[in-house]
Amino acid sequence: AAQQAEADAAEAEQKAAAEVTGTAIPLAAIATVEEELTAPTITRAEGERQVTLTVTPEKGGLAAAGRAIDKAIADTDLPAGVTFQQGGASAQQDEAFSQLGLAMLAAIVLVLLVMVATFRNFRGPLVLLISIPFAATGAILGLLLTGTPMGLPALIGLLMLIGIVVTNAIVLMDLVNRLRGAGASLDEAVEHGTRLRLRPILMTAAATVFALVPMSLGLTGGGVFISKPLAIVVIGGLVSSTLLTLVLVPVLYTLVERSRERRIAKRAERRARREERRAASAETSTDIFEVTSEKP
Repeated sequence: AAQQAEADAAEAEQKAAAEVTGTAIPLAAIATVEEELTAPTITRAEGERQVTLTVTPEKGGLAAAGRAIDKAIADTDLPAGVTFQQGGASAQQDEAFSQLGLAMLAAIVLVLLVMVATFRNFRGPLVLLISIPFAATGAILGLLLTGTPMGLPALIGLLMLIGIVVTNAIVLMDLVNRLRGAGASLDEAVEHGTRLRLRPILMTAAATVFALVPMSLGLTGGGVFISKPLAIVVIGGLVSSTLLTLVLVPVLYTLVERSRERRIAKRAERRARREERRAASAETSTDIFEVTSEKP
């Protein structure tokens, strides 16, 4: 009976609710109406909402666009819980730069190992490695003079220069070492070796430079975006490294070898002094023995 009474009461309430009438009121009386922009689509990554902003830079202006984006990020106050992550071509370029940087370090180490195995010491290879930074200096000056941005092709050219610029220096130093092994003095070997290698070094460098001139001027047709910066970097690095190979490498080699000869001479002098002191002490002990042996 109680359940039947509850069911009847509920049915009566439903009928009463259907017959209820009221007066319409405006929405503004109970709420505030505002228009807001919403995303047409909602994308998520790892459960977090994300919004993608796309920027298309001008031709050859990727670096400038990246700098502008970095400045905009630094000047923008993001709300709490909002982060910004840069991707696309700029992120790929940064990754490629880091990989090429590691490749350059590996190339320098390999070149050093080859030169150490060839000369069987560390003095000559370390002197030869001095030409690599100067090659980079000439390459950067070439990019600045031509207004060419530093990109992946230019870095590839720098990677090529690591193996190219030390070739002339290796040939020069090998001849100097052979002349010294034949009995020539340090100054004579450096002067004579540099004079003999002057023409071959200039000829090989000039041949490489002139072969790359059409590419650096953009006369090779397709692929100018890649070939032109690479050619400019190689030409600038070759010019600077060749001039410094003929001047700086002999000077550094002479300074290092003179310092080594002075150290060897000092060691020999100290060794001779020790031998003299030993000989003098031996003679003194012999005289004492002879004097004491005569008394009995």
